[in-house]
Amino acid sequence: MNEKESRPVVVGVDGSPAARAALRWAVEDAGRRGCRVDAVWAWHPDYGGMIGPLPAEVVQAMSPQALEAAARKALDAAVEGFEGADIRPVLVEGDARDVLVKASEEAELLVVGNRGHGTLVGAILGSVSAHCVHHASCPVVVVR
Repeated sequence: MNEKESRPVVVGVDGSPAARAALRWAVEDAGRRGCRVDAVWAWHPDYGGMIGPLPAEVVQAMSPQALEAAARKALDAAVEGFEGADIRPVLVEGDARDVLVKASEEAELLVVGNRGHGTLVGAILGSVSAHCVHHASCPVVVVR
């Protein structure tokens, strides 16, 4: 196997429709490249496990272990339906922006979805896709 084949296509997944579209795109591209897909789900106790908007009182009542288990379950659900593809689910604790940029260091390509929040929300909250475009170590594809 040459160096190019050993580098995966990395895709950020979070359970959103945009991430599902990005995963679909990444699987198709990796098939053409002859490499695997690393489906990366970033979670952090401060963010409610990145499993969608949770009320603060629910997050506070959950242990980090429970949040990690919930994130693992969500990651497994995110890659369902792609059984024929070479996908490695990767669960990492941390901010999605940092986790994906770090993963890009060993990737052939980084694929992220765009939730389409727009300029204002992106400026206030920070856009994962914009951060990756500016800081990744490999080419980045943003899938709408």
